[in-house]
Amino acid sequence: MNDYPRTIVPIDHVEPAARRIRAVLNGEMVLDTRNARYVWEWPHYPHYYIPFVDVNQEMLVDEQDVEQYSRGTARQYGLRVGDTYHPGVVRVHTEKSIEGLPDMVRFEWDALDAWFEEDEEVFVHPRDPYTRVEALRSTRHVRVELDGTLLAETRSPVLVFETGVPVRYYLNRTEVDLGRLTATDTITACPYKGRTSNYWSVRTDGTTHQDVAWAYDFPSHVLQPIAGMVCFFNERTDLIVDGERLTRPQTRWSR
Repeated sequence: MNDYPRTIVPIDHVEPAARRIRAVLNGEMVLDTRNARYVWEWPHYPHYYIPFVDVNQEMLVDEQDVEQYSRGTARQYGLRVGDTYHPGVVRVHTEKSIEGLPDMVRFEWDALDAWFEEDEEVFVHPRDPYTRVEALRSTRHVRVELDGTLLAETRSPVLVFETGVPVRYYLNRTEVDLGRLTATDTITACPYKGRTSNYWSVRTDGTTHQDVAWAYDFPSHVLQPIAGMVCFFNERTDLIVDGERLTRPQTRWSR
């Protein structure tokens, strides 16, 4: 099963991003713009393109290399801030590019330390304006089991609905058998929820099931209802919701 939704936006579509976009490296502001554009380089989410005039050009190192890409011709630059140098991570599009991209700059996401939409940090990649994420309080009866062992049970979960992702069931920590969970060092990030604060493994019948649960202690403001709650992978545990055992979905998180 493909865990991504079918997109309503075609590849190479360009549209304005109606929000302030900033990014920093080594504590220095590399770009600051209110005129960014979304460009869908592939179907699942867009990338930011930044007007050249809104980039700190003193940090760019011209690598004297012009290359042809699917969206047009771009000049290659490195990025230098203090003692940090990232070669080939910046493209400045020329007039020989698709409509909307001449004089727009594309940065490799991981070349920057942090990206911000307005004053909120964004992780992994830009948020797709056509993806919807909601956290709704519920009174559904949810049980979480693994190898026949009850891990958690609640009648007051928070359900997270995210485009293209299975419904996630978040439970209060007091309703989770924390004695069966072992903390791990895993940290992940989500463009819509933020960065995780905890991951846990579960050991049942002599088998360790790695990273089956997680929590966001400080999620993005839209997902505040899940703060501090525990969620188990539908793909790796057995969920019984209102007496119905759910089929484990097949997604990129399945094992």
